[in-house]
Amino acid sequence: MDLQRLVDTFEFLNNWEDRYQLLIDLGEDLPPFPEEERTEDNRVEGCTSNVWLVSETGEEQPPRLHFQADGDAFIVKGLVAILMKTYSGKTAQEILELCIEGLFERLGLGQQLTPNRHDGFVAMVKQIRARAQATAAQA
Repeated sequence: MDLQRLVDTFEFLNNWEDRYQLLIDLGEDLPPFPEEERTEDNRVEGCTSNVWLVSETGEEQPPRLHFQADGDAFIVKGLVAILMKTYSGKTAQEILELCIEGLFERLGLGQQLTPNRHDGFVAMVKQIRARAQATAAQA
């Protein structure tokens, strides 16, 4: 499901129970995360749940960042899936120019997530943006 279809689906669903179920479904569709990557070094600081994030830089020019992540809670995994759809496969410049806050609001997540989940979402975005900034600095 691409981002526009995700937004359309969220807007179509009338209640938050259905939207939460969609988030859970998105999280279940994440590719398997390697067990050996579930390390403290890969854990995202600032998340109440455990979230692990790894990235690699592709060989293309300009290089694209490819992310893989996982979480240990159903809703969090759904948020991880949204971030992977948003950021993975983009160049550092594209990542730094993206306004995830706009998507966050369009999905109505600002009003529905607990403060801890919101803070975790923000921490994941900061980690992704930091990796994009490091990649941009190396270019």
